[in-house]
Amino acid sequence: MELSLFFKEYPEVAIAFSGGVDSAYLLYAAKKYAKRCCAYYVKTAFQPEFELKDAIKLVKEIDAELKIIEADILQFKEVADNPGNRCYYCKKQIFDKIISSAAEDGYKVILDGTNASDDADDRPGMKALAELKVLSPLRKCGITKDEIRRLSREAGLFTADKPAYACLATRIPAGEVITAEKLSAIEKAEDFLFKEGFTDFRVRTVEGHARIEVPDAQWMKLASSRDRIYEGLKGLFKTVSVSLKSR
Repeated sequence: MELSLFFKEYPEVAIAFSGGVDSAYLLYAAKKYAKRCCAYYVKTAFQPEFELKDAIKLVKEIDAELKIIEADILQFKEVADNPGNRCYYCKKQIFDKIISSAAEDGYKVILDGTNASDDADDRPGMKALAELKVLSPLRKCGITKDEIRRLSREAGLFTADKPAYACLATRIPAGEVITAEKLSAIEKAEDFLFKEGFTDFRVRTVEGHARIEVPDAQWMKLASSRDRIYEGLKGLFKTVSVSLKSR
């Protein structure tokens, strides 16, 4: 099925919008083909500030409508306790808020940016989306991640080459309780490294100890910047180390 045909079948849609590559292109396509659409961004402690800035920038560029919903995700024990299926409970809470807000605006159909490259097997978040009857048109239409990037470039979207980014909660191992303080430290550390010129990296933590992961191509840069990085991050964690495994 073509996206244009999907939006003929579903002409009025609410889109779960993260500001990332997939949901950005989905919103662009909805704006182009749908009769009416609106993006819904749920702001939680799991999303860094730059994601919201990118979301706002994108909707302005394509002249789309955006609703920002505040959510204290850590108030839910099943999320904060960080079990192996935390993503299931988190998605349920976030999409419940989107569904409620979208219903007030007259939308009955909720979309997300899952694409044909995403492995749906054994993913707790996918289970939540299925239960809530959220549709994934990019996946339904067989559009892969590479195709989304290509189509985004053709459309002139600045998100076309944006690196994949998982929420901050993924930096903390399952079973370790998630707190706002831990998430804040991780966000500050990753923001520092981004400003230092690093890309596609992660700062993972275990009980207050940080481990930096970078791609092979940035190892020399990391080595030459190690003193500055240590000074920039030492106040945030008990220790700072580097993973020998490449991103």
